[in-house]
Amino acid sequence: MAVKRDNPYGSFNYLVTLGGQTGDGAPGTVVGGFSDVSGLGVDISYSEYRNGNELVNTARKVPNTHKLDDLVLKRGLVGSDDLFAWLKTVRDGVIEARPVTITLLDEARRPVAIWRIRNAQPKKWSGPTLGAKGGGEVAMEELHLVHEGIEYV
Repeated sequence: MAVKRDNPYGSFNYLVTLGGQTGDGAPGTVVGGFSDVSGLGVDISYSEYRNGNELVNTARKVPNTHKLDDLVLKRGLVGSDDLFAWLKTVRDGVIEARPVTITLLDEARRPVAIWRIRNAQPKKWSGPTLGAKGGGEVAMEELHLVHEGIEYV
């Protein structure tokens, strides 16, 4: 789906969908957009191996397991408890893994890249830092998700 071009795409136009059902029964509905998405990463572990009759004196690198970075979603507080409710459901012992899709859009808001996250579950929720100084800060919430795989479509 990614279209080759000379200039890289901006990182400011994207959509995030969380699969599953919310309290009102709507599939994948999340109130409010996310201002930040991070953690799209994979780290492959390698083992060193060398035969006794190798012609070179260095070990080969053999790929084995891989680790997935936690996906972190941030958004301004919008009066919806959907993210916290998902965390509470898992905290109370119900496994509720959901697919997550992140779609990068071009300037005309057409999809140019899609990342599909498999079996995402909430790991950590952080509420806003509150201060009475009267600054112009926005109240933000943050959700960390663990998952079982990422595909670049």
